[in-house]
Amino acid sequence: MEWISDLFAQYGYLVLFLGLFAESVALPFPGELAMMISGHMVHVNTFNMAGVMGVSFAGAFAGTIFTYVLGRKLGTPFFDKYGKYVLLKPERLLKIKKWFDKYGDRIILVSYFVPGLRHFTGYVSGILKIRLKTFLIFNGLSGVLWVFTYVMVGFLFGTKIQQLLHVISQYSTIAIIAAAAALTGFLVVKRNKEAVLGWLRARYAGIQKMFMGSAE
Repeated sequence: MEWISDLFAQYGYLVLFLGLFAESVALPFPGELAMMISGHMVHVNTFNMAGVMGVSFAGAFAGTIFTYVLGRKLGTPFFDKYGKYVLLKPERLLKIKKWFDKYGDRIILVSYFVPGLRHFTGYVSGILKIRLKTFLIFNGLSGVLWVFTYVMVGFLFGTKIQQLLHVISQYSTIAIIAAAAALTGFLVVKRNKEAVLGWLRARYAGIQKMFMGSAE
C-alpha cells in the first residue's frame, strides 16, 4: 500500500489514469487496490471524489478501447502468434471466445468484475468484431460500476482501509480455495447429473420407507 500512496503523493491523479490504462491492456497493476486507496484519500480530503471517479473510469475505458482496436485490426492470427506477450495465449483466447459464444455480448457487462477476463475483453471483442456501439455501451456500464464499487469501498472504510486490506490479504487464499472447491463440486455434479439424481432418489426412497415403517 505504501508504494502506491507514495506514487499518489508524487503524481496525483495521473497514477490512476496510467495505472488503470496499463491494467486494461493486461500489464501488471493493482487497479482495485489503487482505487480503494484513492477512495480513502477522498475520505481524508486529499483527493476529490469526482476527480477520482472520472480519472479512474477514463483510464480503464481508454485502455479497453485501445485493446478493442488492436484486436479488431490485428485479428486472431496475430494474437495466436504474439498474444503471449500480453498473457493472451491461444488457449486463453479460445476459452474467452467460448464464453462469448455461450453468453453473447452480455458477458462484457460483468467483465470488469471477473479476474482474468477484464484484461482481455477488449482484445477478444475486437477479434470477434463485436459492434463498436455495443462494446462501448456494455463496456462503459461495466466500467462505471467497477470504478464506483472500489472507490466507494475505500471511501466508506476511510481510515480503516489498511485493516480491510489486511483482512483481504489474510483470507484471500482461503476464499480462493473455497471457491475452487465449490466450482469443482459443481462441475462433478454437472458431469454426473444422472448418477447424483439416482443416488438422491434412492436416499429419499429409503427415508420415506423408514418413516412409513415406523408409522405402522
